[in-house]
Amino acid sequence: MHAHPPDALIIGGGHNGLVCAFYLARAGMKVRILEARGVIGGAAVTEAFHPGFRNSTASYTVSLLQPKIIADMELVKRGYRVIERPRSNFLPLGGGEYLLVGGSLAATQQEIARFSKTDAARLPEYYDMLESAADILRDLALEIPPNAGDRSRSLLKGIRTARRFARLSILKQHEIIKLFTLSARELLDQWFESAPIKAAFGFDAIVGNYASPDTPGSAYVLLHHVFGEVNGKQGQWGHVIGGMGRITQLMADACKEVGVEISLDTPVKKLLVENGAAIGVCTSGGEQIHAAKIIANVGPKLLYDRLINPADLPSDFRTMIAGYHCGSGSFRMNLALEALPEFTDLPGHGDHLKSGIIMAPSLDYMDRAYQDARRYGWSHRPVVEMLIPSLVDDSLAPPGRHVASLFCQQFAPQLPNGRSWDDERDAAVESILGVVEKHAPGFRKLIVGQMALTPLDLERKFGLVGGDIFHGRMSLDQLWAARPVIGAANYKGPLKGLYMCGSGTHPGGGVTGAPGHNAANSILQERGFWSRLFG
Repeated sequence: MHAHPPDALIIGGGHNGLVCAFYLARAGMKVRILEARGVIGGAAVTEAFHPGFRNSTASYTVSLLQPKIIADMELVKRGYRVIERPRSNFLPLGGGEYLLVGGSLAATQQEIARFSKTDAARLPEYYDMLESAADILRDLALEIPPNAGDRSRSLLKGIRTARRFARLSILKQHEIIKLFTLSARELLDQWFESAPIKAAFGFDAIVGNYASPDTPGSAYVLLHHVFGEVNGKQGQWGHVIGGMGRITQLMADACKEVGVEISLDTPVKKLLVENGAAIGVCTSGGEQIHAAKIIANVGPKLLYDRLINPADLPSDFRTMIAGYHCGSGSFRMNLALEALPEFTDLPGHGDHLKSGIIMAPSLDYMDRAYQDARRYGWSHRPVVEMLIPSLVDDSLAPPGRHVASLFCQQFAPQLPNGRSWDDERDAAVESILGVVEKHAPGFRKLIVGQMALTPLDLERKFGLVGGDIFHGRMSLDQLWAARPVIGAANYKGPLKGLYMCGSGTHPGGGVTGAPGHNAANSILQERGFWSRLFG
């Protein structure tokens, strides 16, 4: 079956690997994907976790998937459908208070005015500032960053990036620099006076970010979560019908149509390196597979620390990658519910249950959760976001029953004092459920089945080192031309024939498809297929 080796071998069948494979194969290359698990999709999968109940196991909501990729892979034609959240977020605050965000500017202003008329009046200006910055991110998302060592291209790209920035007013330039450098609290304190509003916007700054909202640079993570769109509406989030695995199933269909070969249950044990070049891989089953181009859709830490002999890497690169920071502090739960929960602050089963339900009423609460995790390994009052996708997708649960996705922060990638997440899992689950129970009494009694994924479980199941959902921290030292490290920003590894196409490359984490798209561009530029990719 494999008499002729592929032109390109992709390690990992997550969404970015599928996107990269699609573009390479469409340009005429012979491509094979090696996926360790028995299901395609990486962390974007829909799986049964209790009899009769399915859910998006890891990645659980969509916004950042690039419109160009959706169009090129004809995902809508294949069945891609997203239901927008009627409100982006619902924050139960305790004492009968709550905040609803999203739906429309007027609706959000009306909600915020209950806490601060001044904040409500400032909201349009704040959104405008975010949009100006998000537009720059959107422009850069599908570009290959300038790379150290390639002076001519780096200079040209640097000039183009600077021109984008220079077109903005001086005030907007000032505000955007703040977004990239300040903590979320510093930024939000300059805009708003009300704690609930700061919590609503500050939550995005700690999603997949093992940090406090007081950590310098956390404001950028907030921005990263708002540059997407759903059904053409910018900043919107939604539920994919069929779960996140539906996206990767449709991507796999597109790949197969252009000739991509997908091999499941084929974990890669190590890369084969000769004379400073990556020439193939050795699978856990002992099979050696050779290809001219080896493309890693796994995180930089997994690739360089575990799949490659350190002696085969340049010493300068080893030093830089040793400092690459992983660990997003995330804990995921999937729950099978016999009925919908009732929140004390807003009883009933209205549109607020179709939103992201954020149980973290203030920035101070988020900071305490992080400090707790630093001290003990996990927060006894964690930050919990709940989504109930079965409210819009009845294929996920039996009639009258529901599934809930719980995304939780802050949980240390490695526990102190040699403790194991295998021993602490149940106690951490209790702390999470305790937070939900406080806002929705009787919640525990609704649970008929559950899946709990600690940072260690996320690493074992999906190859996310340290449980890092972004394949590496989204901080200024690991962004754009420095992602994953200086000199490797153009999706090329330090070995000839080695490339990267995962979230550890620009523009980073989330289900965007952009790293896969850009890596394919980088490879095809070398082969002279540039026009065919965009034709």
